[in-house]
This record gives sequence, structure tokens and C-alpha cells, in this order.
Amino acid sequence: MKVTIYDVAKKAGVSIATVSKVINNKGNISEKTRKKVLDVKKKLDFHPNVMASALTGKKTKTIGLLIPDLANPFFSDLARNIEDSANELGYNLIMCSTDYLAEKENKYLSLLKQKNVDGFILASGFEDLRKIQELMEENIPVSIIARDSPMIPINTVVIDDFMGGYQATSYLISLGHENIGIIARNIWSNRERLRGYKQALEDNGIKAPGHIEYAEEISIGWGKKITQNYLNSDNPPTAVFTCNDLLGIGAIHAAREYGISVPEQLSVIGFDDTMIATIIAPSLTTMAQPVQIMGKEIMELMVGMIERNEIIKQIILMPELVVRESTAKVIKKYF
Repeated sequence: MKVTIYDVAKKAGVSIATVSKVINNKGNISEKTRKKVLDVKKKLDFHPNVMASALTGKKTKTIGLLIPDLANPFFSDLARNIEDSANELGYNLIMCSTDYLAEKENKYLSLLKQKNVDGFILASGFEDLRKIQELMEENIPVSIIARDSPMIPINTVVIDDFMGGYQATSYLISLGHENIGIIARNIWSNRERLRGYKQALEDNGIKAPGHIEYAEEISIGWGKKITQNYLNSDNPPTAVFTCNDLLGIGAIHAAREYGISVPEQLSVIGFDDTMIATIIAPSLTTMAQPVQIMGKEIMELMVGMIERNEIIKQIILMPELVVRESTAKVIKKYF
């Protein structure tokens, strides 16, 4: 038998209106009563009918999150932190993985709009700015995380990808590397990291060596494939900057197969600081993204828009270099 709001009210010894106020986090309810209602709600496993709320014009307390690739440890970690923050603020999250495909983005946007979500969070990889503008024209709260969108006034939580690329490359240069390759995917964040890479080389009077390749997907396999291309070239790099940890692990695998020692003969630096960066041998030097802060900030922006019609904000966070075992000074060239 389905539990109703009446059952919660009866069990808690309060009115239906009080239960409704507690669930919707409204009204002046004492902390003691609020805790009692929430305890009963949890004990009875009561879940409000969000569709019924939507039909009456009320908020559904649900947000749609479009993530490009949940198999990528960075995005799965980011999604978890967004969900944790959503739950703390009394919201639920519906997550959809788009695989960087426009047709999936459109499909999930349409589906989630039918479910009357209160707003959308779109993660890095969402390239169809026209769709974002359409959502805004429909007065649907929308925010972007892990990518910038300077062309559209929209809530954004992003790291400074340009500075991340600049710092990663500058660190390799400080170790004596001049022939530095880069592996990126052709998406906004990676393009900004590539721009930082080029600027660091230029500022240090180093001509870009031409070891610049885009991966078709962010994966260990593509990191390995492109690194093999570099190692087979006439002038192999002594260091590789990969715009993602998965690509960095692929680079380490390629070096291992070629009998090249990391970091003594080839330094590798990644980006994101996911858990896998610590379990690969040697452990991966990387640029860390503050995913916990990012998740908290994006949810606070979303709730501000949904509940208080707050103005657009852009939050830019700085990545942090985490030095581990995969980078070292140039000691011995392998060619």
C-alpha cells in the first residue's frame, strides 16, 4: 500500500500543512517538529509525487544533470559531488550521460523537460550553445559546469583551464623539458588548456615542437595511441602533457611497451587528479580540479535561480599542481 502525506502527518502527530512545509522547506517550523516529520518520512519511506506537484505549478525539487561521460572518473566524481550538494539542499538529481553526442543531448533535454525538472546543469562537452539559449528563452534555470561560455550570460562554475595548461607546461619547462608534446580532445576545456600550453612555450622562448594531436575520445586507448605516434616520430618529446588523467595513463602504458622509463626518459603530466592518478605506477603528476567545491557552488547557484531569481554569476576556480612520480628532470634521452 502506497504511503501518503496523510500517513506521515498522522504518524508524526502534525497537520498535513506542517508536513508539506517541512518537505518544501518553507514556513516557520520548529527544529524539533521538522526533525520529527523528517524521521517519520524516512521511516515510512514516503516520496512526494513530484509529477503532481509539477501539474499544480509547484517546484518538483528535481534538477537534470547532463554529463558527457560517466565512465570518465572526473565526471563520475563531479556528478557525485553535485548530487551530494543537491541532497543537502533538498533537491534530487536526474543524471544522463550524453557521450558527447548532440542527438543524446537533445533527447535528454526533451525528456527531462517533460518530467518538469526545475532546471538543468550542463557539464563540459555540451557544445550546442543554441540549445542553451532556447532553455533560457523558456525561462528554465540553467547553469554550466566545467566549461566556460563567454558568449552567453549564464551561471558558470569553471576552473581556469588556460592557466591549468600554462602551469602544467611551465612545470615541465622548469624540469628542463623543451620538446613537450600535448594530447587533447577537441572540446572547450581542452582547447583552453592547449592555448595555455602554447603560451607557456612562447613565454619561455620555446618553439612548439609540432607534437599536438587531438584524441577522438578521452580514454586510455587514445592516450596510448597518440603517445605511440609521438615516440615513433623523428624527434620524440621528452615530456607529454595530457589534458586528462585517462590520456596520461595511456601515455604511461605506451612508454612501458616501448621500454621507455617514466619519468627518467619520458615525463607525463595529466589533468583532473582523479583516483586513478594515484593507483597507476608510477603515480601520475596532474593538475587537480576542486570537484567538491565545484559541486557545491553549482548547486547553490541553481537553487538561487530557482528559489530566489538571483542574478547570473560566474565562478572561476584555480587548478592546483599535484606532483607525483611521473615527472622528473631530463636525465637521459631515449633517442
